[in-house]
Amino acid sequence: MLCQDDKELEEIEIELLIEGLYRRYGIDLRHYERDSLRRRIHERMLQEPVTTVSGLQEKALHETECLERLLLALASNGGTMFGDPGFYSAFRAKVVPLLRTYPFVRIWHAGCSTGEEVYSIAIALEEEGLYQRSRIYATEISRECVSRAREGTFPLSEAPQYTSNYLRSGGRKYFSDYYTTRGGQICFDPALKRNVTFLEHNLATDGSFNEFQVIICRNVMPYFDLELQERVHELIYESLIIFGVVGLGKGESLRYSPREAFYEALDEGIYRKVL
Repeated sequence: MLCQDDKELEEIEIELLIEGLYRRYGIDLRHYERDSLRRRIHERMLQEPVTTVSGLQEKALHETECLERLLLALASNGGTMFGDPGFYSAFRAKVVPLLRTYPFVRIWHAGCSTGEEVYSIAIALEEEGLYQRSRIYATEISRECVSRAREGTFPLSEAPQYTSNYLRSGGRKYFSDYYTTRGGQICFDPALKRNVTFLEHNLATDGSFNEFQVIICRNVMPYFDLELQERVHELIYESLIIFGVVGLGKGESLRYSPREAFYEALDEGIYRKVL
């Protein structure tokens, strides 16, 4: 347990780490929710290992590998294949019929972490006959996250949970039809990546890069402070076509957001832009 003086010193060190990453790499963490940021910094300190935030700052500023590990820790949101199955069943029931009205569908998965939910959406679109005319843009702040997502391999030990989630979400086949196994890893069918573009993108600083029928931003907002949340909500609004759909995480909503009145709720965490 840190005494008050140590806590104050650590706060200074965290501020210096944030400022150092911003000035050295242009990585803006200034509006990340502080308690969450502090917790993940502590986790990285144990893994590096270093005994102070200043020690972590030194490594991150001088060692690219350390920086990527830190960004990976900050970007990983605990996603899992078909996590929150109710969201995917609602997506099939409420969103897919809307998407059938478009000749081509663009989907932005903002904050895709290591890609589990990207492959979940790709499978759902494949089973609904929409994947062939869809393009998914999966973005994350961390280069390592983007690389892992693009690779499409996950621990075989997760297969039972993935399978259960898939079936509960309305899956229509055997989940194992979508992957092979190698060296204790699930390796997803490369065909699931044929219409996915993986990109680095920082929601704190980068702008829109297209217009989309769907934007998925699940389990990302809780890691941001209110100012950054408002920025991201505005970015999502500007990037959606009229009648486009945004999908949020379990327990998240547009209530009290600056654009709340511009959407209608289709289901829990799923909103349609109407103005």
